[in-house]
Amino acid sequence: MSNEIGTGLWGRVAARTRGFFVEGLRGAGTPLQPGFYDHLEELLVAGDLGPALAERIADGVRKRKPGTLEMALACLVAELSLAMSAAPRSLNLSANPAVVLFYGINGAGKTTTVGKLAHRLKREGRKPLIVAADTYRAAGIEQALAWAERAGVPAFAGKPGGDSAAAVFDGIQAAAGRGHDTVLVDTAGRLQTQQNLLAELSKVGRVAGRALPGAPHESLLVLDAVLGQSSLSQARGFDAALPLTGLVLAKLDGTAKGGSVVAIEGALGVPVKLAGVGEGIDDLVPFDPQAFAASLFGTA
Repeated sequence: MSNEIGTGLWGRVAARTRGFFVEGLRGAGTPLQPGFYDHLEELLVAGDLGPALAERIADGVRKRKPGTLEMALACLVAELSLAMSAAPRSLNLSANPAVVLFYGINGAGKTTTVGKLAHRLKREGRKPLIVAADTYRAAGIEQALAWAERAGVPAFAGKPGGDSAAAVFDGIQAAAGRGHDTVLVDTAGRLQTQQNLLAELSKVGRVAGRALPGAPHESLLVLDAVLGQSSLSQARGFDAALPLTGLVLAKLDGTAKGGSVVAIEGALGVPVKLAGVGEGIDDLVPFDPQAFAASLFGTA
């Protein structure tokens, strides 16, 4: 999947956050005026970067000694880019089939993301299979099947009330037997504090490995970008149950808390790989950290 997304897209996605940052900085004057960096640090905290990261970034900008507001904005982009994960952002789809697990809290956007990614992969010439493994809710299975139909890809559904790990095992084997090169697994929503459900998620990961050695090849936590930095505690809880290989930020177009992207990546060292930027089936894109950072401060 290409990571070359136009800055125009990110300008639209980050419009709300950009307005908050840029207008706030204009009120601070120039980097040569007293109090500029204190104001910058306060602004970064308010933008959901968190106190420690905000202090580090503001200090990094100060050390670059920008003379104008425009130079300070460019320095901010550079510092934010450095603060984000350096890990690869492309999906690991080299196995055949490649197994991608999606998980997260209820309502984060998992099923929608699975459907959008299936559509994108099919358009790129791959043969994905959606596995509906939210066996707790008949409505959850129905929603996954509806997205599969919308994306024009086949689906494998677990039995309502059945074992979700068994559904994943059977779905992976079915994919291998039917010639699918990608398996997208939609799991049930759960909170990071529900230890019994996290244990079940760990089991899903182990069973996927029994169905296909090396699976899952991607374990993606879907986060609701509107929640901002409160997503960090979610990510830590899920990572303890099933180590993350990447993040998906759903609803990124609907938040003014874009700074949380930097905070979460900086804290976990896990890259955002995909971003939901609208409600349409085409509105899922590879995440571009440099373009996103530039769009936050109006330099793109």
